[in-house]
Amino acid sequence: MTTTIKVALAGAGAFGVKHLEAMQNIPGVEVVSLIGREYGKTKEVADRFRIGHVTTDLNETLARKDVDAVILATPTQLHAQQALACLRAGKHVQVEIPLCDRLADGEAVVELQKKTGLVAMCGHTRRFNPSHQWLHRRIRAGELTLQQMSVQTYFFRRTNTNALGQPRSWTDHLLWHHAAHTVDLFAYQTGAPIVEAKAVQGPYHSTLGIAMDMGILLKSANGAICTLSLSFNNDGPLGTFFRYICDNGTYIARYDDLYDGKDNKIDVSKVDVSVNGIELQDREFFAAIREGREPNASVAQVLPCYRVLHQLEQQLTG
Repeated sequence: MTTTIKVALAGAGAFGVKHLEAMQNIPGVEVVSLIGREYGKTKEVADRFRIGHVTTDLNETLARKDVDAVILATPTQLHAQQALACLRAGKHVQVEIPLCDRLADGEAVVELQKKTGLVAMCGHTRRFNPSHQWLHRRIRAGELTLQQMSVQTYFFRRTNTNALGQPRSWTDHLLWHHAAHTVDLFAYQTGAPIVEAKAVQGPYHSTLGIAMDMGILLKSANGAICTLSLSFNNDGPLGTFFRYICDNGTYIARYDDLYDGKDNKIDVSKVDVSVNGIELQDREFFAAIREGREPNASVAQVLPCYRVLHQLEQQLTG
C-alpha cells in the first residue's frame, strides 16, 4: 500500500487525543472520522485536529468506504465487541489495552482476525516505550539476564475520571486494564511463557464496586519472577514504575524514560524514530498494514496475557 491510510478514531477522551497527537507525526496517515459518546465534545476535538466527519455511531463510520483502519480508544467493556465489528466491516483495527475483560471475547477477536487476515493489534504500549525497548534488545542479545521485575502501578482514584481528570462513563479495573500492561511485558521481556500466577486483592470500594488494591506474583518458564503492586489508594507519585533486577545491572523504567540503579538517566533518544511510545505503537500498526504482516502486539501475540488474567480472576472470585 503506497496511498494514504484513511483512519477513524473511536474515543475522543484522554487517550484518543494522545493517538491524534501521535498521528500528526506519522506521514501517509489521515484521520477522516472521529467517533465519541457526546457529539458536542467530540466535535470540539475534531475541529482542533481538522477532522471532517464526526459521529456518535461507530457503525456509521464503519459503513464508510474511505475508512481503511480504526483505532479504538473507547471504554474497556466495549473493546472486544467493537474490534469484532471493525473486522466484520473489513477494517484493520487497533484496540487500546485491554483487548477484553472476558477471555472468551478476546479469543473471539483472535479467531476472526485469523479468518479475515486483517491487521488486528492491541495497544500494549510498554512493548514500544523506548525505555523497555532498550532493555528488550539487551536481554535478547544476552547482555542482561532478568531475575526479577518489580512493578508499582499507583493511582489515586475515588471517582470515574480519565488521565486528564475528566469524568467518564465507565469504571477502570486494576486487573484487566492496569495489570495487563505488566503481565504482557513480563512475558515479552523474558521471552518465555508465564507458568505460575497468583493474586490477592483488598476490599471493594463501596461506590466504584472494584478492588482498590491488588498484589500479583508471576513466574516465567525460565525462572524469572515478577512482583506487581497495584493501588487506586495511593495519594502520592502516580503512574507505573518498573524495576528490572538483572544479573549484572538494575534499571528503572518510567514510561519513556530509563534510569540505572543509581538513578542516572540513560539516553534512549536513539532507540527508535520517536521517544513517544504511543506514536511508536501507532507507527507499527500502520507499517503492518502497508507491509501486509503481523504487527508486534497483534491480538494473537497478546492473548496469552489475557489467559493469565483470566486465571487470576478465577483465583480472586473463586
